[in-house]
Amino acid sequence: MSIRFQADADLNQIIVLATIRRESAIDFETAVAAELEGLTDPQVLQRAAQAGRVLVTHDHRTMPRHFADFIATRTSPGLLIIPQHLSVAAAADDLLLIWALTEPEEWTNRICFLPL
Repeated sequence: MSIRFQADADLNQIIVLATIRRESAIDFETAVAAELEGLTDPQVLQRAAQAGRVLVTHDHRTMPRHFADFIATRTSPGLLIIPQHLSVAAAADDLLLIWALTEPEEWTNRICFLPL
């Protein structure tokens, strides 16, 4: 089974589109499709976990703390944080590498800051 990604509402949607454009088989759900707009970080983490999706976000300020609280009592498919200054191409490259070369279990309760 391949990793499935969930875009946070703050994630630059061009990253999602560029990743999907490079590999159409990738499962990368937009925040709009998941109805994440206006939800709190814990709610977003819960939705991503329920869907079995690794959350991809730009939120490096509050999300790591909420992620630590979340995994203290529950299991998460993982969290990837992309800095806003990272180019779209570099972000898409890293996401594709993660998707192609790792298994979902490797990301359980794990946080990773890109670039790799």
